[in-house]
Amino acid sequence: MSLRVYIKVAVDIEKGILAGGGEKHAYCEAALLEDGSRQRDIWGADWTPFDQSIAYESIINIRSSQNNRSMLIQDPAIQERVKKITQELIGGYEPEFR
Repeated sequence: MSLRVYIKVAVDIEKGILAGGGEKHAYCEAALLEDGSRQRDIWGADWTPFDQSIAYESIINIRSSQNNRSMLIQDPAIQERVKKITQELIGGYEPEFR
């Protein structure tokens, strides 16, 4: 059995920054809000460093005011921005052993 190691991140798609490593996505979101980010620009995801993959699912993504009624980021353009920012800031990890 293999453990899935991932990092919870909240990404500000306008500022191109992220906060990660919190127990909950909401903690990462709170750090960005304290830093001046707007809630409407922050999206939650999970980053898996071993295979550089991303899952676009978080409770902070539920927002009917932006037509996202699911935990999953439904807009492919927003998904792409979250992925690009995450890869640029914390991507590139190469594990020694798999």
